[in-house]
Amino acid sequence: MSTTRHAEPAVGTPPAPGRKESDGRTTRRPLALRLLARPEVGVFLGAVAVYVFFLVSAPPVREGSAMANILYQSSTIGIMALPVALLMIGGEFDLSAGVAVIASALTASMLSYQLTMNVWVGVVVALLVSLGIGFFNGWMVVRTGLPSFLITLGTFLILQGVNLAVTKLVTDNVATDDISDMDGFGQAKKVFASSFDVGGVQVKITIVYWLVFAALATWVLLRTRYGNWVFAVGGSKESARAVGVPVTFTKISLFMLVGFGAWFVGMHQLFTFNTVQSGEGVGQELIYISAAVIGGCLLTGGAGSAIGPVFGAFMFGMVQQGIVYAGWNPDWFKAFLGVMLLGAVLINLWVSRTATRR
Repeated sequence: MSTTRHAEPAVGTPPAPGRKESDGRTTRRPLALRLLARPEVGVFLGAVAVYVFFLVSAPPVREGSAMANILYQSSTIGIMALPVALLMIGGEFDLSAGVAVIASALTASMLSYQLTMNVWVGVVVALLVSLGIGFFNGWMVVRTGLPSFLITLGTFLILQGVNLAVTKLVTDNVATDDISDMDGFGQAKKVFASSFDVGGVQVKITIVYWLVFAALATWVLLRTRYGNWVFAVGGSKESARAVGVPVTFTKISLFMLVGFGAWFVGMHQLFTFNTVQSGEGVGQELIYISAAVIGGCLLTGGAGSAIGPVFGAFMFGMVQQGIVYAGWNPDWFKAFLGVMLLGAVLINLWVSRTATRR
C-alpha cells in the first residue's frame, strides 16, 4: 500500500457500504484463538487429560468420596499456590513458603500448649509471625535489590533450622504436643479443618476456602488498581515506578500475602492432626511454584492468572490420589508426577504457539 495520497475530485461517487478491506493489522482474531491465548487454557486441557486418564485407569476415582479426597488434596496445595502465583506475576519467588507453613503451625501449637493459653492466642500470634516473615522477605528484596531467589533461599534455611532446633528445645521431641484438649480447639477446628456433608459425601472446608480465595484473587487481578500494580511491577518495576505505581508497597504486600497463605494452611494442618512435625514442609515450595507455573504464570513475571494455578493444583491432587486409587506402587509417584506435569507444560506451550500463529 502506498504511503502517499493524491487529491481526489470534490464531487464523486461515495463508496458503497459493505465490508471494509483490512491490511491485517486490525483484523479481529477468531474467538477460539483468543481463548487459546489465555494462560489458563493450556493447564485446563492438561487437567482434563489427567482426569480422563485416571477416570479410565482407576475406577474408584468415579466415586464421589474419591473425588472429595482429590479435591481436598488439591485445596491444600491450591490455597498456597494462589498467593505464590500472585507473587510470581509480580516478578518474584518465595522458596521459604513450604517451611513457613510449618513455622506458623509450630508457633501456634507450642505457644498455646507451653503457656497453657487458649489456642486462639496461638493462632493470632502465628498470623503475626507469618506476616512478619513475609514482610522481612519483601523488605529485604526491595531494600537490597538482590534476587528474591537468594533472599528467600536464606529464609528457607533459617526457618528449617529454627523449626527443628526450637521444637527440640521446647518439647524435647521433633513434634509438638497434642493440643486437642485445650480451650478453643473445637472452635478453631470448625474454622480451619471442619467437614460438611454433600449427598452423603464428606467435603472438607478447605475446598470452599480454596475456591473463594481463587475467585477473590481473580477479582483483584482483573478489576482493581492493585491488580494492575501487580502486573506492572512484574513486567518492569522501573517503568511501573515511573508512572506512579507504589513498587515497594506492592512487592512487600505480595510477600505478606504468601505469609498469610502459609498461616492459613499451617492452621489447617495443626487442627487436622492436633500436632506438627517440625521437619515437614521441605520441598513443598517447589510444589506451589510448579502449580503456579503450570497454571500459566511466567517465570519472568508480568503474566499469569489466578484461575490457572487452580487447575495446576488440581493436577497435583489428581495424580497424587489417582496413583493410590489405581493401586500402583507409590514409589513411582514423583516420576509419574514429573511426566504428567511435563506433558501439561508441553500442551500449554503448544496451545500458546497455536494461538499466536497467523
